[in-house]
Amino acid sequence: MRGPRSWAARAGRTLTDLSRRRQALGGRLRDGVAERTRRVRHAVRPVTQTVTAAGWVVALMALALLVAGPMLHWRELFVGGAFLAVVLLLAVLFVVGRLPLLARLDLARDRVIVGERANGYLTVANPSGRRSRSLVVEFPVGAGRAAFELPGLAPGAEHEELFAVPTAHRAVLDVGPVTAVRSDPLGLLRRERHLSEMDTLYVHPKTLRVDGSAAGLVRDLEGRTVPKVSDNDVSFHALRTYVSGDDRRHIHWKSTAKTGTLMVRQFEETRRSHLLTMVSSRLEDYASDDEFELAISVAGSLGTQALADGQQLSAVSSHGSLPAMSAQRFLDGLSGLTYDWKAGRLVEVARHLSVDELAASVMVLCIGSGVSITDLRRARQYLPVDTRVIAVRCLVGQEPSVRWLGDLGVATVGRLEELGVAVRRVSA
Repeated sequence: MRGPRSWAARAGRTLTDLSRRRQALGGRLRDGVAERTRRVRHAVRPVTQTVTAAGWVVALMALALLVAGPMLHWRELFVGGAFLAVVLLLAVLFVVGRLPLLARLDLARDRVIVGERANGYLTVANPSGRRSRSLVVEFPVGAGRAAFELPGLAPGAEHEELFAVPTAHRAVLDVGPVTAVRSDPLGLLRRERHLSEMDTLYVHPKTLRVDGSAAGLVRDLEGRTVPKVSDNDVSFHALRTYVSGDDRRHIHWKSTAKTGTLMVRQFEETRRSHLLTMVSSRLEDYASDDEFELAISVAGSLGTQALADGQQLSAVSSHGSLPAMSAQRFLDGLSGLTYDWKAGRLVEVARHLSVDELAASVMVLCIGSGVSITDLRRARQYLPVDTRVIAVRCLVGQEPSVRWLGDLGVATVGRLEELGVAVRRVSA
């Protein structure tokens, strides 16, 4: 019989699944609303970017008082509305005019690892012939925004600021553009002018070196044959009778002389070491964000190790293919990987792999605790029989373990530092 702990664990898992499904549904709804209102928001952007929330409140109050005063024959209401309207008109005077400033944003490094400091310099210059007045200079950093008080600058003067970008989470951060902000004292109106171009900061996931991966995980080094017969390769397999269209260079003349029939060589197909990392970006496949981050770190560690060992690398997610030409491009792609609200199950991703991706000799599926064993078995059916498939289940806090489902190896990893142990076990 199942004890109370078993029922409690099942109930907790069910609640987690429902919560993740609710988040996925909310994300799909938000994306749908944003797409349908995109044109309207673009048309009214000049107004919405200038008038602040306080400005809208004052404008609506002024309009209401100006209309209600005459209707109710209440002079004080009309005077109050007129006063608020004058306040709005005076606020316009604070935001009009030119901003003769130039800015330069320099990042010390445009690629860092999670947890490393990313420093930069902001330089603002006044190239005009008159003194600029003090104002606020801002620039966005991802979803956040940094702000500096810029003092008045004499003609030709410069001002420098040193800043640090927090990198606690993996991300692709848009840094900039530097924006000069003019605002009235009451904060009713706000006018912005871009002073520089936007820069990009890549916060790479944590990775580690997986010792022995080339000799263990990927066993089929260059020249290893696979059980596929080919008419043009380097590994001789057998002789067969010549048919129209065969390459005459492969005719075996000694056998032809003995049998009196044209005989051609047949070969076994050889394959280069080719690793494919597949990361599920479906929200429901993970019980927590930590599992998702661990899966990305696992894929990054195995992929960069494969590239360092001179192997061919392909990478996919539920979104589609990821760049894998170099370690830097590969990690850049992983930095920007997020949940895909429309992502299908692992089976659908495996079913729609391209021909080049299916040619991989080893496939590593990086998944979370939300992917069931049944899903793994079904996904394996759509992958080539002669391809070695390994699923790495990322369950934060679990002890490393390995089990086999036929020719499918399933390794459980609880921490990134345990990846090497799991690789050695699955390669044994």
